Amino acid sequence: MSRLKERFNRDIKKQLLEKFGYKNVSNIPKVEKIIINMGIAEVIKDKNAIQDCLNELTLICGQKPILTKARLSISNFKLRQGQPIGVKATMRGARMYDFMDRFFNIVCPRIRDFRGFSIKCDGRGNYTLGIDDHQVFPELDLDKVKRAQGMNITFVTSAMTDEECVELLRLLGLPFKNLPIVVAA
Repeated sequence: MSRLKERFNRDIKKQLLEKFGYKNVSNIPKVEKIIINMGIAEVIKDKNAIQDCLNELTLICGQKPILTKARLSISNFKLRQGQPIGVKATMRGARMYDFMDRFFNIVCPRIRDFRGFSIKCDGRGNYTLGIDDHQVFPELDLDKVKRAQGMNITFVTSAMTDEECVELLRLLGLPFKNLPIVVAA
């Protein structure tokens, strides 16, 4: 079992139970899945961009991502229906906890001019953040990376409110702006 999941079961559940006063232990929010999405704008100019992003996202998340294809044709963007425009991967279980541990403790401190993430959620207890450059992940060999690529990372939780979601992610170790960082014991 990953150390983040052990800490969640041992400490974080108790802290959430005390703060929000849940009547049932099953109501305590938890992270259900993490979705990483990379949109690739260069696919029109460079046909190898999709394969490069597939390989890099495979290294980052430890599983094979899927291609996302355009649903509509848009002539102004030179986009045809069914054309590959991005890659995404959904992580659950042990891979998800391992990714969160690496992301919170290794990747976030490597982001240039990083002061913390915004507290703004989607209103349903999920949190999405964007990274401008995927080269901060230590799994990537920087000599083989051809282009800087951004990505969106979505944390899907079982929290009912944004406050519960932010508190859960803060206790897990996600650094937010203007909130104290919880140090793992």
